[in-house]
Amino acid sequence: MAIMTGLSGNEMFCLHLKGFAPGELVIGNSVYSMGFVGSVGAGLKTMMGGEIEQVTKIIHEGRQSALARMVKEAEHHGGIGITGVSSELIWQAGNVEFLSIGSCIHHEGNKSEKLAFSTSADGQELYCQLDCGFMPVKFVFGNVAYSIGIGGGIMGGLRSLSRGEVKEFSDVFNETRHRALWRITEEAREAGANAVLGIQTSILPLNGMQEMVMVGTASRHADLDPRHFESPITSDLTNEELWNIWYMGYQPIQLVLGVSVYSLGFVGSFTAAFKSFVRGEIPELSTLIYEARENAITRIRADAELVGADDVVGIKTYVYNLGSGLIEFMAIGTAVKKVAGTKTLTSALPPQAVIKDKDTFYNAAEKTLGANLNESKK
Repeated sequence: MAIMTGLSGNEMFCLHLKGFAPGELVIGNSVYSMGFVGSVGAGLKTMMGGEIEQVTKIIHEGRQSALARMVKEAEHHGGIGITGVSSELIWQAGNVEFLSIGSCIHHEGNKSEKLAFSTSADGQELYCQLDCGFMPVKFVFGNVAYSIGIGGGIMGGLRSLSRGEVKEFSDVFNETRHRALWRITEEAREAGANAVLGIQTSILPLNGMQEMVMVGTASRHADLDPRHFESPITSDLTNEELWNIWYMGYQPIQLVLGVSVYSLGFVGSFTAAFKSFVRGEIPELSTLIYEARENAITRIRADAELVGADDVVGIKTYVYNLGSGLIEFMAIGTAVKKVAGTKTLTSALPPQAVIKDKDTFYNAAEKTLGANLNESKK
């Protein structure tokens, strides 16, 4: 029978170079109800701020159930591994569907009795990991559902009367984001991995709350320092970037992130509002964002120094308007260190490993009419 795969031609080529052949597209899903008790408990917790443990647990269980069903389907098809694993969350009339999708692969075209690995890396990314000497173990994630809380909002509101950092907000945001990182690292450690690669971070709305989820691939490298089996390295570098720094002799050590929430202050907001009517720079906003950026970067610099890094690479910065004159500035990157003997298996990546696939489906009707005709009722 013909194989139905989600792998692109570029992915198939890269996997072929490593002895793998495409297999079936596999899917796992699970629909959960948040439940009356859980919703009430979560509602009470949002008044205090911080993690909403009931919601975190439900989402974690739902994601795991969907992943387990996808793995079972892959084993039914005799796959040795699953690539390009995604974990989506879809709200449906008060319920939430957890959806996992990936593509089976076979080693040298043979069927396997047991699945050996699952990975968030697609075929091109998996080639890069394998060429660095990493063997994928398991798709892993770490999540945390949280709220700033009414209490935090009141304290933050009082602090927002004056210009500067609102520490109450910064503390909540920093704690929750680091908690997600700790959980994905723990899941990798329990799986016997010494690295989590290709970490992707998403922040999703949850009916007045937010979920921060990190997904990546727990992997094992035979030449890493043994201590990393207890404290796995973490990296949000793309797998192509990982290959490049590995080729240059650098190893990722830890994903580092820093958050700073600043208030323009009542007087500053009032002054900036008037100045926005005239052309030219608004110094209050310029200096506020500059200070927030510097504060966030100072935090990731401190984290990098604690782990003995030489550099922090791939730093990405994000600015969010939280309303009421408050902004969040987040900086995230990967701390790296030069280690003797670090080298890739080949001296260059094939072009197929870095070519980005183009989308060949365009729904012009949706853009023209403002509605998706595929979802219209007949």
